[in-house]
Amino acid sequence: MPSVKLRASKILNEFGEAQSELTGIAVVLTNGKAGEVENVWLDELHGPRISIKGHDG
Repeated sequence: MPSVKLRASKILNEFGEAQSELTGIAVVLTNGKAGEVENVWLDELHGPRISIKGHDG
């Protein structure tokens, strides 16, 4: 059981690092709209999610 907890902890640590690196980065979407990464989170139905400032949806 400790190895499972260790792996889960490593995954969450990596996600936290990715979240802090991505937040505030400028992006251009495939539809040509530009924005800035506002938030990164995990959704239990979809997995990793990213919200973009200036983009609805």
